[in-house]
Amino acid sequence: MRAGNRLRMTEPEQTPDLEVGGGVTPGDTPPAEATTSGLSEPEPDARHRFSTTGVATIVAVALLVIVFGAAVVAIIYEIAGG
Repeated sequence: MRAGNRLRMTEPEQTPDLEVGGGVTPGDTPPAEATTSGLSEPEPDARHRFSTTGVATIVAVALLVIVFGAAVVAIIYEIAGG
């Protein structure tokens, strides 16, 4: 099948079970909920609240914010004539 043929087959007028406006006929819609419930196995509990890399990332971002904040204050102080 060529790409042009596939595109023509997906037109709403050519697709079976679609009404004139593009909607589906009653009874042809999928169910509102899945038929399975829950997971097959329980998720393992985390041993720590944050991993080492997570804590390091938070500390690094906090340090960057402090450094940039201090730079902004210093620039404003210099502009103000301090």
